[in-house]
This record gives sequence, structure tokens and C-alpha cells, in this order.
Amino acid sequence: MQGTVDGFSYGLVTPLVAYLMACLGGALGLRCTARARGVVGPWRPGWLALGSAAIGSGIWTMHFVAMMGFTVEETAIRYDKPMTFASLAIAIVMVGVGIFVVGYRGARGAALFTGGTITGLGIASMHYLGMAGMRLDGRLEYNTVTVTASVAIAMVAATAALWAAGQVRGFLWTVGASLVMGLAVSGMHYTGMAALSVHLHGTGVPAEGDSPAALLAPMMVGPLAFLLLAGIVVMFDPLMVAGRPERLPVDDKPGVPAHTAATHSARRPQLRTRSPEHHGSRTPQNR
Repeated sequence: MQGTVDGFSYGLVTPLVAYLMACLGGALGLRCTARARGVVGPWRPGWLALGSAAIGSGIWTMHFVAMMGFTVEETAIRYDKPMTFASLAIAIVMVGVGIFVVGYRGARGAALFTGGTITGLGIASMHYLGMAGMRLDGRLEYNTVTVTASVAIAMVAATAALWAAGQVRGFLWTVGASLVMGLAVSGMHYTGMAALSVHLHGTGVPAEGDSPAALLAPMMVGPLAFLLLAGIVVMFDPLMVAGRPERLPVDDKPGVPAHTAATHSARRPQLRTRSPEHHGSRTPQNR
């Protein structure tokens, strides 16, 4: 028996709020990534880790805000708590790998492609792992072509967002990049949901797990509080607000780590003025 799926049971409220959550996480995370590329030492991994957690939390929050509006008319939906927590962890870890690649190797060439691909796969992995944690009296089936399209959307849009953030040309670039990141997450989510069909078992046995309201509402308090704290950190850093972080002379070149750039700059040879004797000039005694 085919289930009647409704992904917009609250109208446009859940899609719009979900998109704003994705944009918020993206803005904070990409701004932290841009800030990290202008510093060296322990500050760089700290900023990158904060950015990874912000983007991962934004992705996860976006997904489950959108899922609050997802219903199947013929059966109740429940969620498995460990699987739901695991989807948050994989979002932060995989996005973190992509962010660190771009943060250390630069937002261009192979580094940008690798970082964008891993970040996009992290978005897709979070989505489908979160869907795997859904429990109902039936089974989920996906259209392979549409699933492939959803993953491609995530990778392309994530790459574009990392490229825009890597330009470090001001705060407006980060805002634009966050809007693209929000489209990456939201577009991937709803394309993936379009690939879904539900085949009901018809047993009438209630699924095990927690209801969306009982599980998701309390769980989203943590990521939302983290995004608020990350926003405060960004807001009170003057270089983050100005959008003009200081940069090292040879920083951001592919294959040049930050510590190498600093060493290269410190050891740059000084120009010396040569004495007249080195130019073959004569003194009065030699004439």
C-alpha cells in the first residue's frame, strides 16, 4: 500500500525557517573559515573547528525543522534517538574535513574541489542518515536518479559557497556565500525528499521511538544555543565584522602551510647597500 506523503503540512513556515537556519549556520561557519585563513598558530584550527561546528549544526537544524512538516497520513512517524544524534555528528565531522582542507590549502584548484566535494557529501550523508532514523509502519524507497541529483546539488553548491567565502573580500561576500550554502542544504533536502516513496505494511503496529515534537524540539535547543554563542563570538571580533582579516605575504598559496609562510616571511633576506670599494671607486690615496 502506498502512503500519502506530505512534506509541507505547515505550509511554507517550515521550509522558510529551515532555510534561515541553514543560512545562519553557513554565515557563521564561512565567516570563521575566512577569518582562519588570515591567522597562524593555534588560532587557525580553532576558528576552523568553530566554523565546522556552526555549519554542521545549521545543516542538522535545517533538516529537522523541515522534517517537522513531514507527515505520512496513514501512519505515525517516530525517530530513533541514537541515529538522530549520529546524523548531527557526521554532519560536523565531514563538513569539518572539507573546511580544514580549504582553510589550510586555499579556496582554489584541487583543494577547493576536494573540500567542496567532502562538504557536499557531508550534507547528503547527514540527510540520508537522519532519514534512516525515521520509524514508521512501512518502508522507505528512493528513486536512484533523484538521489544522485540531490547529492550533486549539495556538492556543487557547497563548492561554490566555499569559493565565495575564500575570496575574503568583505562581509557581503560571506552573506552571499551563506545564501548559496542555504540553497545547497535546502535544495539537497527537498530534492532528496522528492525521491522518497513510502510503502506501508498495514499492520497497524505503532512504530518504536520518540515523536517528532518530543524528540526534535528538545534536541534542537543545543544546536540553536551553539549557533547563538558562535554568533556572539563573530559579532565581537572586530576583524570578523570589518571583513578584512590580516594576511601573511605568501599565505593561501596552494601547498604552502601557514607556518611555512610565516618562516618564509621572517627569513626574507634584507637588501644591503654596498660600499664604494665594492663598486671599484678609488680613494684619494690610490690616485
